[in-house]
Amino acid sequence: MNVTRLSTWLKALPIVNFQQPLRQKTQDLWSNRSMPEIPCLRLSDGNLIPLLGFGTGTAWFKDGDEDKPVRGELDTQLISVLKEALKAGFMHLDCAQSYGNEKEIEIAIKESGVPRNTLFITSKVQEAVADIPGSLEGSLQRLQTDYLDLFLIHTPYYTKDPAELQRAWKAMEDVKKTGKVKSIGVSNFQKPHLETILRTAKETPVVNQIEYHPYLQRSGNYLPWLKEHGIEVSSFKDLAPITVAKGGPLDATLAKIAEEHGVSAEVVLLRWHIERGVVPVTTTSGKERMVDYLKAVDLRLSPEEVEEISRVGSTHHFRWWGKQFFESGDRA
Repeated sequence: MNVTRLSTWLKALPIVNFQQPLRQKTQDLWSNRSMPEIPCLRLSDGNLIPLLGFGTGTAWFKDGDEDKPVRGELDTQLISVLKEALKAGFMHLDCAQSYGNEKEIEIAIKESGVPRNTLFITSKVQEAVADIPGSLEGSLQRLQTDYLDLFLIHTPYYTKDPAELQRAWKAMEDVKKTGKVKSIGVSNFQKPHLETILRTAKETPVVNQIEYHPYLQRSGNYLPWLKEHGIEVSSFKDLAPITVAKGGPLDATLAKIAEEHGVSAEVVLLRWHIERGVVPVTTTSGKERMVDYLKAVDLRLSPEEVEEISRVGSTHHFRWWGKQFFESGDRA
């Protein structure tokens, strides 16, 4: 799908009415709240995913066993941050068992007063991939919810061989049949991993969440291949070019485009992902930045601006996660 067609397609995306039941309920709590309407991407199973998510990993990660109800002391800062994110208008929460903070997410949702049916909650299984039904029950218990909107295998590297990976995906298909998961997908999967599970799959993963940004646009036509197989892309480390990889060739380009639109470089980067048909997952502890990031929903970049960011970004390579799984310079 070219940039021009993609921009037209995005404008026509159905808007999920996540916010409508929430506006009335929270009016007295947050009288000055202005909630953006976040467009959604329709997945191949018919469900919808908001095109901008709030991540609960990275800075909020806690060491320990995945199956413990509470890992260490409760992170009260994360609880406060999540309440502010919900207040700002984020409705898509990206979680994982390995982050060790699903209990904090449950508390934040409860204390915010936000109804569960207005939220899109993702979680991921990693270490417990050999017992996916049990791991799912653990997440549901910690989050105090009856279902997940999206459940992902966090990484293929906790399975020892292709047969085990195929069994893990079969277990994902089975838990979806219970109704406790609306959609199933994967994360950090390379093409050979997906080809392995597709050989025996009865249901295709609807999402592959990967590191994706202008400095890691994934070579070998990987994204078009995913789209052709009905697999949408969600991304993490979206802001790498201006955070962990700051000082690269995109600095000037992003600053110029941001100034022309009267927004921050972060907003431009997030919008670049959306214009590319990717669902970015970002995070911040700052209230002002939360509100700022949500401006990506309304910003429109021209096809030329999207192409310029892509072109300049492709001249530089940076990978943040999983370097041990790739050869140096491998952009796959």
